[in-house]
Amino acid sequence: MCTGDCSKFIGVSLYPFCALCIICNILLLFPGWDIDAVNDPQQKLTPEVLYLGGFFGSGFLVLIPAICIQYTGRRGKCNNRLGMLVSILLAAVAVCGSIYGFVTSLLGLIHGPQCYYRFINGQQRWTSPFKIEREFIDLERSYLFHKESWSRCTIPVGVVEFNVIFFSTIMVASAIQVVLCTIQMINGLLGFLCGTCQRGRH
Repeated sequence: MCTGDCSKFIGVSLYPFCALCIICNILLLFPGWDIDAVNDPQQKLTPEVLYLGGFFGSGFLVLIPAICIQYTGRRGKCNNRLGMLVSILLAAVAVCGSIYGFVTSLLGLIHGPQCYYRFINGQQRWTSPFKIEREFIDLERSYLFHKESWSRCTIPVGVVEFNVIFFSTIMVASAIQVVLCTIQMINGLLGFLCGTCQRGRH
């Protein structure tokens, strides 16, 4: 496969992962399918959701370079050494965006959701309970490995599972984006040095 065809393949391959990250981040604005959370985001939304890592980072910061990377693989003005050089820079921007999406999702997964939590002493309030508890427990005792504590988040219903699923999805998609964009940086360098096989196309 020549470098031009590889660019087109990578550009197209990035589209579904960008869409997946954007959709997951939008859904995270409605924890446990609760639409009331957007009316009081500071209290009811996880801070990492508001960082919009999946929406801007792994979403649009990867989507725009992906469109340009695909375009360098098509026959035309951008299918040349200069186009490949530009694709390296765009792929680097996409790597930064996907890393941002990965890190914010990882933090969201580690810290857990905002919820109306029922403490052992009977108190109940809106808080980030698992983030507070992590100050007193080691990594092996993270809430992720103690599902029995999830039910103490009473409102929104099922918010812990909700956060785990969507943050994990963004993390996996972002990791794949990093791999694809890194490959494109190498491919772009080869295209810049050796050409895009444009002359061999008919």
